[in-house]
Amino acid sequence: MQADKASYKKSSFGPAFLFLDSSRRQALAVYYAFCRLMDDIADEPNVPDPQGQLNFWRAETERVFQGTPQTQLGRDMAQAAQTFGMLPDRFLLLIEGMEADLQGRRYATLAELEWYLYRVAGIVGLATLDILGVKGSKADNLARSLGFAVQTTNIVRDVHEDAAAGRVYLPADLLGKYGLTQQDVLQNTRPEKLAQALREMAEISKAYYTQAQAVLSTVAWRKALPCRIMGCVYRANLAKIEAAGFVFDKKIKLTRFEKIKIIVYALFNRLS
Repeated sequence: MQADKASYKKSSFGPAFLFLDSSRRQALAVYYAFCRLMDDIADEPNVPDPQGQLNFWRAETERVFQGTPQTQLGRDMAQAAQTFGMLPDRFLLLIEGMEADLQGRRYATLAELEWYLYRVAGIVGLATLDILGVKGSKADNLARSLGFAVQTTNIVRDVHEDAAAGRVYLPADLLGKYGLTQQDVLQNTRPEKLAQALREMAEISKAYYTQAQAVLSTVAWRKALPCRIMGCVYRANLAKIEAAGFVFDKKIKLTRFEKIKIIVYALFNRLS
């Protein structure tokens, strides 16, 4: 499979790239291309030997940090990593998360789900903050809280799409609280009860956004702007799902005009 370094422009992450200088925008485009490629390997049907491809990219990541990458994307990763001090785990832990998807791993509790959230979202946040120049404990806390907020929003938004692929990310104990099983989610047999479980997951997501807000308020405004935009976009998407009562049969997304309004809001307000 080929990496597309322009793919971020069509994603929900796109608005967060708008206010960066060219070197940071290019590095983030490279990292996002890596993330997109790993996600496609794990998610797209009819990918030949997906585990073998992930194994290749684990080895390629090791070569990136040894100075011997074999691919153009690997060479671009090496340049970004050297320029912005990115560590190997920014790439390797994401691959672990994709392997969990390939294996159909499910999660009994929120604590177990957070293992996955860290690998597919928290580590992406840390890589992003490397490129933005935010380091240390603030970066760790912001990556974890905002990354978890974004990914749990995705879990709510994509619940039916994931179910169609045989995946359930809602923790089993949360489902059990509403008398649901993972099979109920896969078959969407009890949409009213599922809506209640999604509402609780949304509240968990909001708590992560609140934690992210506290950290964002301590980070230099310009450095934090891409994170602020991303947080506002995803939280607005969560609010749109909430307005639908968490009952929907296709993915609820923001319109282009809604995204523009959110960018303007983010330019003049803190994440709220």
